[in-house]
Amino acid sequence: MDMRYSRQILFRPIGQAGQERLLGSRVAIVGMGALGTVLANHMVRAGVGFVRLIDRDFVEPSNLQRQMLYDEEDARQSLPKAIAAAEKLRRINSGVQVEPHVTDLTPYNAEELLADADLVLDATDNFQTRYLINDVCVKHGKPWIYGGAVSAKGMFTAIRPGETPCLRCLFPEAPKAGDAPTCDTAGVIGPIIHIVASYQATEALKLLVGARDAFNPNLEHFDLWENRHQQIRVAHTRRPDCPACGKREFTYLMPDTQEGMAVSLCGRNTVQITPGGRSQLQLDKLAETLAPLGEIERNRFLLRFRTEPYTLVVFPDGRVLVQGTDDISVARTLYAKYIGA
Repeated sequence: MDMRYSRQILFRPIGQAGQERLLGSRVAIVGMGALGTVLANHMVRAGVGFVRLIDRDFVEPSNLQRQMLYDEEDARQSLPKAIAAAEKLRRINSGVQVEPHVTDLTPYNAEELLADADLVLDATDNFQTRYLINDVCVKHGKPWIYGGAVSAKGMFTAIRPGETPCLRCLFPEAPKAGDAPTCDTAGVIGPIIHIVASYQATEALKLLVGARDAFNPNLEHFDLWENRHQQIRVAHTRRPDCPACGKREFTYLMPDTQEGMAVSLCGRNTVQITPGGRSQLQLDKLAETLAPLGEIERNRFLLRFRTEPYTLVVFPDGRVLVQGTDDISVARTLYAKYIGA
């Protein structure tokens, strides 16, 4: 076996047998921002045999303070995060299969991307996507690990369908828009990212090697700046009437097939529009069409079209980030005007 794992094998709870289990494991990471880059780094260096990276966004300069796999050149090229991360991770451990997906996780692709994984790691920034992860994992009996961090605060918990409360047991409703702070409104410091993601990664290793006696059954909350750590016992919160794990009504897997999904990205003055069904755009052809109407920037992964005061970032799967507004109706109008129905 590769000597790179020798120190990990010496750790008795993992050992040779545990390392072999890691090498045969499949992990999906949803979100390749701050938490996701730390999680992916840990999984690949630990020798998890297959790691799938799912992210809808591209690297920007403001990411570099905390998103550890990216550099200034990635931001200059506006590389999709999944692609930039995969290129780095393959250089770190060529023995791991790293599979990047430049896409949003939606009801149309969630089961395809998550159901064949042994474990799903949450590194997202919104509860709609987390509820979607929860639906897939509960439906297919897959463990997953929730995590979140903002400002100097963070939390995580491991969810094992059939054994622990699911996310909708713990949080029956998502926080209302504007009620919860985000990294774009409250900021974030790098150390809380590493602490939360490292706890998530440790629970992942326990799950993957089968160290059941070491599982953490609690919801852990940290306030790093104020030096506080709260351990919340949640086993009793599992609800028979939970729509997901109780009634098995997987509402977040039910797609809106009419006009697709549009969501305002809190704190970013951006609306993301994801078309209904499966879509594919020819970006070269679209660039030719839009060139007389505004400024075009293009790489092999996305097209950026500026028409003051807005910028449309267009991906091959038909998804568009409309920057310069948080009004969904305005964003839909711009999408229809420049991209089409």
